[in-house]
Amino acid sequence: MQRRFDRKSFDRDAFETVLRRRFFLAPAFEIYGGVAGLFDYGPPGCAMKNHLIQLWRDHFVVEEGMLEIDGPTLTPDPVLRASGHVDRFQDYMVRDLDTGACYRADHLLRETLENRIAAMDRKRTDVQEDRLRSAMETCLQRIDEMNQEQIAAAYQQFDIRAPESDAPLSAPYPFNLMFQTQIGPTGTIPAYLRPETAQGIFVNFRRLLDYNNGRMPFACAQIGLSFRNEISPRAGILRVREFAQAEIEHFVHPDRKDHPKFNLIADLELILLPRKEQHAARSREQMTTVLLRAAEAVRQGIVDNETLAYFIARTQQYAQMIGILPNHMRFRQHLESEMAHYARDCWDLEVETSYGWVECVGLADRACYDLQAHSAASKVDLVAYEKFDEPRDETFLQITPLKRVIGTKFRGETPQVLEAIEKLGETERAQLQQQLTDQDQVQLGPYVITREMVTIERVNRKIHGRSYCPSVIEPSFGIGRLLYCVLEHAFYNRTGGDELRTVLALKPAIAPVKSVVLPLSKNEVFEPVIQAVLHALAKCRLTVRLDESNVSIGRRYARADEIGVPFCVTIDFDSLVDHSVTLRERDSMEQVRGSVGDVVRVLVELVTGERSWTELVSTDPSLKPFTGQQSTSAVEDGTVCEKPTQSA
Repeated sequence: MQRRFDRKSFDRDAFETVLRRRFFLAPAFEIYGGVAGLFDYGPPGCAMKNHLIQLWRDHFVVEEGMLEIDGPTLTPDPVLRASGHVDRFQDYMVRDLDTGACYRADHLLRETLENRIAAMDRKRTDVQEDRLRSAMETCLQRIDEMNQEQIAAAYQQFDIRAPESDAPLSAPYPFNLMFQTQIGPTGTIPAYLRPETAQGIFVNFRRLLDYNNGRMPFACAQIGLSFRNEISPRAGILRVREFAQAEIEHFVHPDRKDHPKFNLIADLELILLPRKEQHAARSREQMTTVLLRAAEAVRQGIVDNETLAYFIARTQQYAQMIGILPNHMRFRQHLESEMAHYARDCWDLEVETSYGWVECVGLADRACYDLQAHSAASKVDLVAYEKFDEPRDETFLQITPLKRVIGTKFRGETPQVLEAIEKLGETERAQLQQQLTDQDQVQLGPYVITREMVTIERVNRKIHGRSYCPSVIEPSFGIGRLLYCVLEHAFYNRTGGDELRTVLALKPAIAPVKSVVLPLSKNEVFEPVIQAVLHALAKCRLTVRLDESNVSIGRRYARADEIGVPFCVTIDFDSLVDHSVTLRERDSMEQVRGSVGDVVRVLVELVTGERSWTELVSTDPSLKPFTGQQSTSAVEDGTVCEKPTQSA
């Protein structure tokens, strides 16, 4: 039965207490007061993060045959200036005019309006308040697409004030989110900590294409840290200043965006929230998703092309594989006003959490913008070459500069003029021809070209191929956000006797510890069996822990459940007789018994996903349901004593 996540009843305080107490996460530099937006991953959090990344690498890089690079986090100014980050990578900020406190303008507007609407819901409202509520709901729908002037108008319309002091706020103004620094001791080379991992792939396009033997299409991935100087970090690790990112840049011919493996996911039902449904809804909470086969989504033009739909499908599979509940996830299509002018189509994987719907993955068809921008800024052609199956006849304008005339006019600048003419594209050549037909001279950059300086004629030639600038399909994953969503979806309480016990129902593949080994006591007679189990599990590269504490087995089970351990291996007095152990599954709390070798074998199968617990219990003859300890006497504390039968 599919578990459900209830945002309204979710106990976030209890959840965050568990994360801190079991050291999944903690504020960084906490003994010095900490810094907002910076977090440490403790042992279980670090292990989970590494498992998520490794599964991501297996699911995308390995299975799709992608290339992978690892570039520096320090990025020189020209790179990020060409990409647009220096001028446009910004959020709008407002400042408390009394205290100087800063807030991200769109977030504060959203929170204030949502709180006011919730207050109206708790009391009767008159007609005037109903009109105000309707205006606020309309504003909430449009916040993501508002520009600076529209946000400022909304602040005035709804009299938005500072939440702590109730003081007036400044007008919204842009704040660049990059951390600036300098390279070298002189401080003359401006640079930034990278705000994303993508640019390192774009600037290496020529090397990547050459490494791939010139074959298109191909994809390259990069996993690493990115940095953003968030205005007001909040919501735990959902909005931080340093975070792990995994990005893919899939380079494809701009006119052929089909995917060779599309047939493998064509029938997969995608959980989509297209623009049409967003426009029809009165609020975010009323938006309803549609289930649509990937092939049908492309056929209807809802998703722009096969390659983008393919990555949406693969992302949906990955999200469910790591433990995101499918009935609490969706792919929301960007509205027209949200998209950059060069983008063809954009979708976000959003996951429902106690904070609302959170964007975890962005998937965009960015057309040719990135490579063209870096080509123009660096003066290096970032293009691919397409070889035709058969030569083609092509008619083109040929401009022949008359070097003697040009040399007489421009003298020492002649080489620059010749280069400017040579670099003209087909469209620019046609424009130059038309201009010289209509008038005696035209401006070409800083140079004035006259009719006498060139001859223009249309010629025919056979071409065997053509260079082109590839389009880019970009899936971009926020690892920390995915990790947080998995933890919230896995968290629940169940009754254990007279108390509620916390459980993290983590998938075995991403659980920080795969198994805990539990001897009944610290009696040294168990030591040979303990070492045999630990050694066998270590040889299989499974992360395990030994818990020999003096508390009861039940409490040790509960302690393992709280950090998401999927399986426990219990060593009891029968283990001394027949070298058998008990295997307990966290979610069903069922137990089976078998030899150490058999238990280790099935543990590997369970962790790798080769078999489920239900399949194991019903089909594996080497394991029997555990009904109780068979031996009635054993050595404990150096004496012979009677042991009661242990209940399953």
